Amino acid sequence: MSTPATPARHPLSTVFLLHIALEAPLAVQGIWSPAGLPFVQLTNTTLVITKLYAALVLASCVTALLCFPLPEFLPGKRALAIGLCVYHTTASTVLFHAPRFIPHTFGPVWETYNVTPEIVWGTLHGLVGLGLVVWWQLTLGAPRYSV
Repeated sequence: MSTPATPARHPLSTVFLLHIALEAPLAVQGIWSPAGLPFVQLTNTTLVITKLYAALVLASCVTALLCFPLPEFLPGKRALAIGLCVYHTTASTVLFHAPRFIPHTFGPVWETYNVTPEIVWGTLHGLVGLGLVVWWQLTLGAPRYSV
């Protein structure tokens, strides 16, 4: 008796790993040492909110890691992709319009072109959001093998 073929994971599923790569450093440091994050004017309230946000981000990283190897057609994987897409596009917009809150610079030359850590971080979020949309569109016709 032959076993049915299992569909191969689409190469664009790596977008779930890109989410983890972008978010995990903030999640880990936000949970264990939020005062060490390079943000301006951290108060006790913002430290608590940062820890709560870091916990949510860490949960999304664990969820993305668990969904990464799943077949593309599963509704849970697709629902996570839409949720992450909304998160990343919203984060991108917020970071683009945020005042300077990271007290680091890439140098005076980059500052003249308005390349700040907030803009770079927002761009990375936008690229992951775009990657999730591309993954969604290219995997709409993912093969569905029945057992």
